[in-house]
Amino acid sequence: MSPEMVIDVGRRAVELVLLLSAPMLICAVVVGLVISVLQAATQINEQTMTFIPKIVAVLVALVLFAPWMIQLMLTFTREIYGNINHLGG
Repeated sequence: MSPEMVIDVGRRAVELVLLLSAPMLICAVVVGLVISVLQAATQINEQTMTFIPKIVAVLVALVLFAPWMIQLMLTFTREIYGNINHLGG
């Protein structure tokens, strides 16, 4: 197994992790920003007010994007298993 193959597999794995986590992170950032603007407008400075909407938003994003995420993970896993004879030794 050449160093280039190791770097390529690692790079693709990191890209996949970033791609899979992006919908939930973006959703949490948007909800946090909206809650922060509302808190600034109403002058309510309750720190715990942001947790429940963020959790709900991330769970909704996870449910919405789960089929797409599973498909990406299955594709990557099938590629790794398909190339296992080239990766070993």
